[in-house]
Amino acid sequence: MGIQAFGYFGVGTDRLDDWTDFATGQLGLQRVDGGGTSRAFRMDDRRQRLMVNSGSDAPAQRYFGWETADAAALDALAARLEAAGVAVRREPQALADRRLVAEAISFADPDGNRLEAFHGPMLADTPFRPGRDILGFRAGTLGMGHAVLTASDFDASLAFYRDLLGFRISDFCHAPRAVFLHVNPRHHSLALFAHPRMRMHHLMMELYSLDDVGQGYDIARAVDDRVAVTLGRHPNDYMTSFYMRSPSDFLVEYGWGAREVDVANWQPAELQTVASFWGHEGLMQSVSDGASPHQPSAHHAPPRSAGRRAPVQVLEGSYQKLSGVCPWWDLVTSH
Repeated sequence: MGIQAFGYFGVGTDRLDDWTDFATGQLGLQRVDGGGTSRAFRMDDRRQRLMVNSGSDAPAQRYFGWETADAAALDALAARLEAAGVAVRREPQALADRRLVAEAISFADPDGNRLEAFHGPMLADTPFRPGRDILGFRAGTLGMGHAVLTASDFDASLAFYRDLLGFRISDFCHAPRAVFLHVNPRHHSLALFAHPRMRMHHLMMELYSLDDVGQGYDIARAVDDRVAVTLGRHPNDYMTSFYMRSPSDFLVEYGWGAREVDVANWQPAELQTVASFWGHEGLMQSVSDGASPHQPSAHHAPPRSAGRRAPVQVLEGSYQKLSGVCPWWDLVTSH
């Protein structure tokens, strides 16, 4: 597989100071540059993951950076794209230096989203220092998180990401029409939802601690109109999360406890619903009808059905076992 992680994300904005406050005080990212017309933020051992540039906040000013293993993998990806008729720009060293990578190319997906592929990300020589008191982000080789986009030509977008870029399907749904795609053990680094209007719905960041998510929820609730989607748990990646309005026209999902996929053996599954196990009030309409994330949306209650629960996903050493038995788990494992 050529692409191995969602490496970085860049966004243009006319609200640079708002983005700086949001990234550090709300998300807990570390600001690492000195100012001027752009800001850069760390979330792990990489020198930067999120870049915010002063100027237009139009979708054309956004870019998604996808990491490849090395120069040979990047060249092979470029050749595969060019053979399929996709225009590829081999970016000058000046742009690679701004991205803090060794080499980069750029191209567009069928909806015109600017994609960059790169190799050789620069690592920091100091530990990550969060902008607020959190334990940190589950990033590293899994990448910075995931992005969710709506696709005006769903079939073309799916073919582009799956067949040309090598993304693999984790699961999919027919109503609404959606697909979740992985490039490493993270359940999905990209999801696509069919919609006549192309847009970015959200950027996801995953934390190591549920308490950090809960405390972030408290911070967001104290700011008028920041919480867009309430705390809830997804049925496919098992993430417990909430969504907040960013200073741009997309949401940021802030979560904990997502499952991993076994890349070598994973079999795609059809989802009967993308409605959450519980919570996530406002999410379904914000995805399905294309409502602006800056407008309130009604909650579509998930269907009432038996068995909508799943084991909690935890890291070794981050839990303590309780005494006793779990009737639900005993019932599941006995069949």
